[in-house]
Amino acid sequence: MPYSIDVDQLRTFLAVAELGSFTKAGDAVHKTQSAVSMQMKKLEERIGQPIFIKDGRNSRITEHGRRLVEYARRMIALNDETLSAFHEPEIAGRIRLGLPDDYAERLLPQVLAAFNRLNPCINLDVECSSSNEIGQRIQKGDLDVGIVTSGDCTSVPGQIVRREPLQWIGSREHIVHDQRPLRLAVGPTTCSWRQAGVAALDHLNVPHQVVYISASAAALAGAVNAGLAIAILPASALRQGQRILGEKEGLPPLPPCDITIIRSQMAIEPVHDALCHHIVASIGNVTMEYKELETEAAE
Repeated sequence: MPYSIDVDQLRTFLAVAELGSFTKAGDAVHKTQSAVSMQMKKLEERIGQPIFIKDGRNSRITEHGRRLVEYARRMIALNDETLSAFHEPEIAGRIRLGLPDDYAERLLPQVLAAFNRLNPCINLDVECSSSNEIGQRIQKGDLDVGIVTSGDCTSVPGQIVRREPLQWIGSREHIVHDQRPLRLAVGPTTCSWRQAGVAALDHLNVPHQVVYISASAAALAGAVNAGLAIAILPASALRQGQRILGEKEGLPPLPPCDITIIRSQMAIEPVHDALCHHIVASIGNVTMEYKELETEAAE
């Protein structure tokens, strides 16, 4: 019976488990896909159980793999703590990250969790605000890196890292979408999602009325679930008890939503490069597609 497990293999294993792809994990841990595959094969041999199964282009974790995750996290944490007690870290520092609350809740937890596992000596201070406010704070140097909606932040150029469908979201328990004027729960007037939805309704001459305004996706979701209105949100914002509405309900198609990474002119240190590289490499691989979310929300 083997008496030890390679910590480097465990680190790669967590990257694959959290990012869902050997390729994306390789980018995160700076290894080729073939090297990642070889490490996972050796780890499976050491564990004596399958830890991944193929799911299209991605790799899905098995029940044995899920059991291994917590052990791997504890072993890596102890390994890093031991080494940091005797060595200066290669990359260490603090990053002030800004992002809207809807991204913080639905898109980025697994991305930031993976970054924290891979970079235990980099501290992240996360601030949730609107995309417009984040852009302004980036310009002032109050934040280092921001994840924003492209149309809501025009003050700072950035790099698009994810595109996903923008959807009409309604409650499964109410039929508010059948009422006219159509009752809307939306962001402030500067919100590009609101602007896109209103423009689409105007184009089809669909009577509508804004009855609930909030910059918080959680607040908009509450209005939807209460049957007060329907909302205009990215597919990844779909919650339990909600459903996607469309042409069958007489609603027009919406343009896609672009998620962009921006950074301050002063954010030029290796710690900032590490975070930006990780986000670019992994955020596009968040695997919760809206059809899967509809199934999940119905459960």
